[in-house]
Amino acid sequence: MMRDLGIPVTMFLTDAAIRDDYRYFAPLAALGNGVANHTLTHPNLRTLGREAQRREICGQQAKLAKEYGTTPRLFRPPYGNWNEDTRAAAGTCGVEAIVLWRESMQITNMQYQRGDRKLRPGDVILAHFRGPAELKGTTMTRMTANLLRHIQEQGFTVARLEDYL
Repeated sequence: MMRDLGIPVTMFLTDAAIRDDYRYFAPLAALGNGVANHTLTHPNLRTLGREAQRREICGQQAKLAKEYGTTPRLFRPPYGNWNEDTRAAAGTCGVEAIVLWRESMQITNMQYQRGDRKLRPGDVILAHFRGPAELKGTTMTRMTANLLRHIQEQGFTVARLEDYL
């Protein structure tokens, strides 16, 4: 679907969610989509000290580098929660940027952080890979097409995150 639609994505991957099937994402990576870090176990990093954060981030850096052949440059903290210990820990792991988001793709609509419900140039949109049990009778294809419609209706197009950071 992503190849057919020509949609670039950056996949922020968590070991706890994909450890049994890292290869599932290999075709997307082979298409030039970004592979980025989202920790080993998806903790709230603000509740961890610097060394525990370093283990979460660096541990996933190593796994992703082994699986996909390149060390990720980007990191997204679970829940968007981070602090200065996160920045310091990520830096020791080779992370070049911590990436947050402005909007998120829901199953049938967009969730905006701003009250005006409008995209702005450079906005990052969070989306999740969802299985059938989470999709409430729809499909990833329909969910993604709905996201594209919302983006295009506002006069925007999807671009590679890595091209802007």
